[in-house]
Amino acid sequence: MSDEQPTQDPPEAEPVDDKAHIRDEIDLSNAEWQRPLPDDVDPDELEDAVEIAFVPHTDGVTYVAMRQASEPDGTILVFTPSEWEAFVLGAKDGEFDEPW
Repeated sequence: MSDEQPTQDPPEAEPVDDKAHIRDEIDLSNAEWQRPLPDDVDPDELEDAVEIAFVPHTDGVTYVAMRQASEPDGTILVFTPSEWEAFVLGAKDGEFDEPW
């Protein structure tokens, strides 16, 4: 019989909220929501779309807010400039394309 202890997975690190300092302070009441659509798409014919807004904050950073157009009072995601840049570059590179 062996004296070896079973190995355990290391505890998962807690996610870091790099926007905690602005989460309750960011003012979206004056946000100018935009729908980034291709030129050949009529926004009135869409059932739903994603909207974004560039929101300056008193900390000097302009954050990007994203929401579902059909649920303007629903969940709003907030991205730092580096997160938004990574998202846009990934989208341009096809990272989010469907696999078929």
